[in-house]
Amino acid sequence: MLSVAVVGGLHADARRQAVERLLADVPGAVALHHDLATAAKGTVVRTVRDRTGVVSAGEAPLVNDCACCALREDLVPELERLAADGVTRLAVVELWDSVEPKAMAEVVASAGLRLTGVITAVDPALVLPYLGNGDDLADAGLAAAATDQRTIADTFARQLEYAPVLALADSAEADDEDRALLAQLHPTARRIAIDPAEPGPSPVTPSPLAAAALAGFDVESAAAAQHPACALLPAEADECGVATLVWHRSRPFHPERLYAALEDLACAAARSRGRFWLADRPDTLLHWDAAGGALCVESAGPWMASLPDAAWDLEPPVRRAAAALDWHPEHGDCCQHLVFTSPGLDRDGLELLLESCLLTDTEYAAGRTAWKRLPPAFDTLLEV
Repeated sequence: MLSVAVVGGLHADARRQAVERLLADVPGAVALHHDLATAAKGTVVRTVRDRTGVVSAGEAPLVNDCACCALREDLVPELERLAADGVTRLAVVELWDSVEPKAMAEVVASAGLRLTGVITAVDPALVLPYLGNGDDLADAGLAAAATDQRTIADTFARQLEYAPVLALADSAEADDEDRALLAQLHPTARRIAIDPAEPGPSPVTPSPLAAAALAGFDVESAAAAQHPACALLPAEADECGVATLVWHRSRPFHPERLYAALEDLACAAARSRGRFWLADRPDTLLHWDAAGGALCVESAGPWMASLPDAAWDLEPPVRRAAAALDWHPEHGDCCQHLVFTSPGLDRDGLELLLESCLLTDTEYAAGRTAWKRLPPAFDTLLEV
């Protein structure tokens, strides 16, 4: 039965190394790659190759002027063709630079194909430069559609954090700080060095990267690990000049004070994320997602405490479990849970700034009815 592994990442050289390693290590493996750089000419070029070179090539027309849509439409039939040939053991889907693995993993799984691995290839020396790059993908020639408004930083962060396996390129420029940053950004990931040697395929003892590509992958669990309500956020850490601050409080933010501090908070760390509680929207769980000095704030639905009891059974078990861990006798799962990771992190200054944005004792004591009358400073950000 055909196994499918997705390999992605903005670090193109590292990604190609990982794919070549898999082709060399797994007997009967082929790699599919859709080159979205040709989209301006109206088509997406698809190549299929094995360890000896290109096996076939073709073009897929654009769908709704969207290169990513063309990839989705063309990928599944190609994988089904490979599954039917009975020869291919592993199909490695090598994503184009800015394509995010989550979307493609879900496309593969929803088609009923056997998705066995999702890997993001990384050059450790480039982690901080890419996290700090707030340029639009479009300006770098990396947009997947005319309407693509993502930045290099936020795209790289999602690529990095979604995959359970990181394939690490052998980089002479990488130092201990780079490796500590990578470990703190995604502490649960399995990090596998890409071995540049060429031992050839072994049907008996697969290489660590090959074993990871064939180990199995649960799309629903991966999505839950990224959902703001139950995300698997990093823990406190401090190593090699890199620190992670986990800030957890059971009091809402004052909307105006938080809004005034947003720029400083977004720039305080290379990466910050989590969920937060705003006093004038006490029933809404809000998502915090910052990289490259840019912050995205959006609603992620209601807090569990705001739902009627009958609605709890409709929520996924992982969501109920996450709420139970944060449960407070007075206001349930409503809380601040923000995580900041960066070299040279000013933990004390950051904590003081965050604390200053919370409701004061007097404001808090006034209760929810008074909170809802506070100035709605976030209406523009939340597109209300």
